[in-house]
Amino acid sequence: QVQLVESGGGLVQAGGSLRLSCAAVGMLVSINPVGWYRQAPGKLRELVAGITSGSSTNYADSVQGRFTIARDNAKNTVYLQMSSLKPEDTAVYYCNAKVGLRYEYWGQGTQVTVSS
Repeated sequence: QVQLVESGGGLVQAGGSLRLSCAAVGMLVSINPVGWYRQAPGKLRELVAGITSGSSTNYADSVQGRFTIARDNAKNTVYLQMSSLKPEDTAVYYCNAKVGLRYEYWGQGTQVTVSS
């Protein structure tokens, strides 16, 4: 059974940093694409950053240059380092993993709140 467990969210002032973690159980982050999504109140869930099995990364325009996605294969964990945080980054952040062509998994989400 695949589980994705996020951690690292919290309250931070604008300009601050946070690092989110997504620990995977039952699948390998080294061979499956993993992404971080976020959903703010009243808005659709959006892709923030993704990393492929080949370590290619992609970012939403709104976070380019401020967020970094990285993977630790030994810990089977994907991280999202967030810097220069803005109030508009406030959202619930979700980890997502795709296994093969048919399966997709989500974590439970972690709240990030950026105060102005």
